[in-house]
Amino acid sequence: MRALLDTGTFLWFIADSDRLSINARNYIADLENELILSVASLWEIAIKSSLGKLELLRPFDQLIPEQLEINAVDILPIELKHLSSVIKLPFHHRDPFDRLIIAQSITEDMPVISGDKAFQMYPIEAIW
Repeated sequence: MRALLDTGTFLWFIADSDRLSINARNYIADLENELILSVASLWEIAIKSSLGKLELLRPFDQLIPEQLEINAVDILPIELKHLSSVIKLPFHHRDPFDRLIIAQSITEDMPVISGDKAFQMYPIEAIW
């Protein structure tokens, strides 16, 4: 099954963090599942890294492509249909990156792997 990783989940997974739930870790490790990362997450990582709000173990342009390849994570581009879905979302969540990930989950009809409780307020399947 395809599933969209939220930004935090992706970062915790590649860092082997204990903040990742056992259920999420097992889902990600199951080779039958197709892992997807929104370009919005990559954008968020780049912005937070450049602002000093996120410290990566290695430079972005080395770490991210390597981890995407090693972990067989595909990139989901931002499309007009995703942005149209953002416009219709209620404001349970104010973070623009998360709102776009939620809209992509709805539009693409795929669950999101996220521990963010606000995701559960939307009509998506949240795996955690």
